Amino acid sequence: MKKILISDSIDLKCKEILENAGIEVTYLPEISSDEIKKNIGGFNGLIVRSRTQVNDFLLESAINMNIIGRAGTGCDNINISAATRKGILVMNTPGGNTISAAEHTMALMLALSRNVPQANASMLAGKWERGKFKGAELSNKTLGIIGLGKIGKEVAHRAIPFGMKVICYDTLISEESVSKLGVELVSLEELYKNSDIISIHVPLTKETKNIISEETLSKCKKGVKIINCARGGLIDESALLKFLENKHVSGAAFDVYKTEPPNFENPLLKHPNVITTPHLGASTKEAQQKVAVQIANQIADYFNGKEIKGAVNGIGIEAINKKDILPFVTLSEKIGKIYSQLSKSKLRQIDINYCGETLHKFTQLLSISVLKGFLNDKLEETVNFINAPLLAEENGIIINEIKSSSNIDYKNLLSVTFHSKDELRKFDGTVFGNKEIRIVGVNNYRIEVNPEGYLLFYTNEDKPGMLAIVSKVLADNNINIGGLSLGRRDKGDVAITVINIDNNVDKMTLNKISSFKGISNVGFIKI
Repeated sequence: MKKILISDSIDLKCKEILENAGIEVTYLPEISSDEIKKNIGGFNGLIVRSRTQVNDFLLESAINMNIIGRAGTGCDNINISAATRKGILVMNTPGGNTISAAEHTMALMLALSRNVPQANASMLAGKWERGKFKGAELSNKTLGIIGLGKIGKEVAHRAIPFGMKVICYDTLISEESVSKLGVELVSLEELYKNSDIISIHVPLTKETKNIISEETLSKCKKGVKIINCARGGLIDESALLKFLENKHVSGAAFDVYKTEPPNFENPLLKHPNVITTPHLGASTKEAQQKVAVQIANQIADYFNGKEIKGAVNGIGIEAINKKDILPFVTLSEKIGKIYSQLSKSKLRQIDINYCGETLHKFTQLLSISVLKGFLNDKLEETVNFINAPLLAEENGIIINEIKSSSNIDYKNLLSVTFHSKDELRKFDGTVFGNKEIRIVGVNNYRIEVNPEGYLLFYTNEDKPGMLAIVSKVLADNNINIGGLSLGRRDKGDVAITVINIDNNVDKMTLNKISSFKGISNVGFIKI
């Protein structure tokens, strides 16, 4: 009989379904990490929510583990790479909390507009202050949604019947797709300028960190309201406090925080026009039962040899057992991630040229790896080997696969060309030996780059002194250079430079590098 440990608090429907499927279940929602490690060797499966940290420390003792289930959308608390290396299938329950998160956003929107918490506190204090809490209708207001993923779409569906005009900014979704939803696709600048309420529904990445900042708030309509039910770190809290105090922002609502629990002495949390809730987006009876039932059915199906659903790393496990292709899987994902961070416009098409017999056998796996790398930094939901093709299709991204014979220089060469509305970028990559991953071409410039850590990309005039200018800026900011690759076609023409660096580069430093004559297309990549 298969044995499952449930180490976090979860609706008991999960235990019931698994036991009815002939699986022995141990339910210990308060068990410590040390106790899990001590006992995990006797279990074939583990179900967690967000409390249990499934790290290397725990996994090294999971000698009989076949599957780990996360009753929720994200898998941030599971070391998926380590699980994959051990051949452990990881599952989650995508979409289980979508409705709850969207409804919580609407609840905060209504509470902000009608001063509900403040009026309630006043009543509890024995006061009758009708004139103090005059609110505003949602009808005829403009809602700006940053990020139109699953939750963003559900918020839009709910806002429209309130009589709201909904505008949105999203780096993936097409104009045709948003028109079917009854919303308008706009630039960030237009969204800031025209929104009465702004609701954020994007993942936390280098590009989205502090997407609401002093600079962006200054572009917003006076009296704007800000809602964040997505991720902590998307809002510059000190900037928001400043704009609340000068009344440029009339109110804000938070369900998520940079650190959780937050610092309760933070003056932002104490501001009279700020509403806060303790990360309740998915905390409904329906959502918790939904994910409990979903993960139980998925695991029962897996052990009973039925269709595998919700797998995060299924194809990755397949790749682990094929040592010759695994480095190319990593390379493909990194190429997608590099383009994701360099791209400035909406992606329409990806052409992938597979050159070499080894690559010909695994075109589907490698194409999905490119998509996974690209989409992970673009979408709020978790992107995995299972859902990446569907998410690409939903966002109008076309994939073309081409097989060709061996390249004159490389036995196996992966060439990926990204087509967007305004640009075309091409990356060539290969693997030297068994595991030395390299980018060997960018836009037909021959280079050799190790795609690790932090990368600085830019084009420059091919003349003396250009590298020295950039090197000085990096040195002045205590940023060390770890590697360098230069590429050019003709002497004196435009060249490309890629620098491996040891530290993060802030926006101010990137702007300074961009300001020098002869240097353009500056991009910073974190892998």
